[in-house]
Amino acid sequence: MTIAFHGAARTVTGSKHLITLDNGKKLLLDCGMFQGMGAETDGLNRNFGFNAAEVDFMILSHAHIDHCGLIPKLIKDGYNGKIFATPATKDLAAVLMEDSAGIQETDIKFANKRRALQGLPYLDPLYTTEDAMKAVSRFETVEYETWHTIEPGLDFCFTDAGHIIGSAAVHVRITTNGRQTQISFSGDVGRYRDIILRSPALFSQANYILIESTYGDSLHEQFTSTPDLLLQWIEKTCLHKKGKLILPAFSVGRTQEILYALNQLELEGRLPAVDYFIDSPLSVKATGIVKSYPQYFNDTIQQVLLKDKDPFGFAGLKFIESVEESKNLNYYKNPCVIISASGMAEAGRVKHHISNNIENSRNSIVMTGYCEPNSLGGRLKKHPKEVMIFGQPHEVNAEIGEMRSMSAHGDYNDLLHFLDCQKTDLVKNIFLVHGEYIVQQHFRDKLIAAGFKNVYIPAQHTETTIE
Repeated sequence: MTIAFHGAARTVTGSKHLITLDNGKKLLLDCGMFQGMGAETDGLNRNFGFNAAEVDFMILSHAHIDHCGLIPKLIKDGYNGKIFATPATKDLAAVLMEDSAGIQETDIKFANKRRALQGLPYLDPLYTTEDAMKAVSRFETVEYETWHTIEPGLDFCFTDAGHIIGSAAVHVRITTNGRQTQISFSGDVGRYRDIILRSPALFSQANYILIESTYGDSLHEQFTSTPDLLLQWIEKTCLHKKGKLILPAFSVGRTQEILYALNQLELEGRLPAVDYFIDSPLSVKATGIVKSYPQYFNDTIQQVLLKDKDPFGFAGLKFIESVEESKNLNYYKNPCVIISASGMAEAGRVKHHISNNIENSRNSIVMTGYCEPNSLGGRLKKHPKEVMIFGQPHEVNAEIGEMRSMSAHGDYNDLLHFLDCQKTDLVKNIFLVHGEYIVQQHFRDKLIAAGFKNVYIPAQHTETTIE
């Protein structure tokens, strides 16, 4: 039996891990899109490193685009099987994949105009809206804590990962000649004491573990709450400087966390009376889906729901739908808060808002989560004097900030806590995925100090044999 790592290997995005069983059957864990990798991104997304038609089964951990974004291409390229996921993951993945297809179809038109002028052949999008809709029809939902048999000798179970609504750690049990082996894949591990979601769940003893390591060398801010940090930025930017506060935020997870924090400020009578814009149709859809799964909320928000029927709504909140409305925000003169996708600021409407507001010193651009180093968000976090956006240089006069308290990824204490339920002497190997290589090396040291003997950091497209 082998495991091959075809994405999120010494990098954060593009999650794809292929298990080949002794009988030759192939099981794919996630099929995510690479993001923010600069000129390499398109090539990485066009080449899986394996034959899609040879994959027999697929299990999806959660609906972020770097975990589900290439499922339509997988099917387009010949995959004929099912995609197993939790119900909420199916619902979220449906809108995310359709949105991704629409962005690709639009972007490829502009790219092909340039290629035509250069005498270059046209490119096709990775997949179309029709491909995305076909992908949704392949989903089969499985609830948490339920062992599901894919075929004799191959079973899996989802446990709550606490990362976004519906996110799961995936536990695969393979039985060969009466001998059982468990491979556990963390997906993305959420934070204990998350303001909305339940904490990551315990899971049964594994022989092999694939664990994410995004913040494997970091501790998140502990002393200032998310509402307080947001309030500080709103007061500084909107009340004192009379400017715009731009918050790049992923449509799933981060946007809802920001809305909940702002709602909390309103309940406490501390929310400044300015306009708050959600400029992302996808975020509006995703928020509706999140609201439809209150059973996944933690006890704290369950108590809030007893007195506030909409914990993601508050005075001054406005939803922007059309492109024309989005463009009109460029001419909006009053202080305001703009929450828009994508979280890495590499695509979507937020990139246009940054382009139009970054040279004004009254404004602030505050990153709310992880950004690939080569993405626009990652480049801004280095506080450059000038940055290229849409091929044009922009002076960076706006204040650039970061709110690490808002990360949906656990820090190294959370990741170690996630593994507390495991007996270290029974874990044969841990594979670190979904992290930058230097971060993974630091996290490997922490895992060895915690008693895990064999910790590996696989490179892209490498394959390892397991018993």
